[in-house]
Amino acid sequence: MQKLKRKNIKTSKGKTVKLSPPLTDKDIAGLKVGDTVLITGTIYCARDSAHKLFGDKPPFPAKGSVIYYASPTPTPPGAIIGSIGPTTSTRMDKYAPDLLKAGVKATIGKGRRSQSVIDAQKKYNAVYLAIPGGTAAALAKNVKKATVIAYPELGPEAVLELEVVNFPTIVTIDAKGNDLFEIGKEKYHEGT
Repeated sequence: MQKLKRKNIKTSKGKTVKLSPPLTDKDIAGLKVGDTVLITGTIYCARDSAHKLFGDKPPFPAKGSVIYYASPTPTPPGAIIGSIGPTTSTRMDKYAPDLLKAGVKATIGKGRRSQSVIDAQKKYNAVYLAIPGGTAAALAKNVKKATVIAYPELGPEAVLELEVVNFPTIVTIDAKGNDLFEIGKEKYHEGT
């Protein structure tokens, strides 16, 4: 059996930053790809069904806000919320540029973003934060309060206002357009 050659790949370990919305330009300017961001405070939970209804005018204050692309599973007895994992962000890509223009400073989801969203992040000084899939049950423990604030008729896809403590995310695309997915591909190819 042939022995595989391994090449050491340099990676930069990001810092851990604690932030509380509403976020400012200064908060965003300090974030780099790979940083861990622990959010404490209010974030808004909305998926594609809700985005279709509010377009560029969300039913919450946009300036400095954070939108989490998720919808919870049913809430178990005695719990605040059910499992609440991220959904694929590309479903919100056609709405994101207008929301970033309105003042949203961060979106949270999983997966890649389109070039139009990356361009809007650069223009409006915003970031994309990702959460790996498979963490839904653990994330529910970081939610201290969940309130439906719009479109209750959408059931689990209604817009929620969440109060979170140390809600863990990773800066995946920063305000300069650096993209962790692209960086990862380049590093992977360097190692082959």
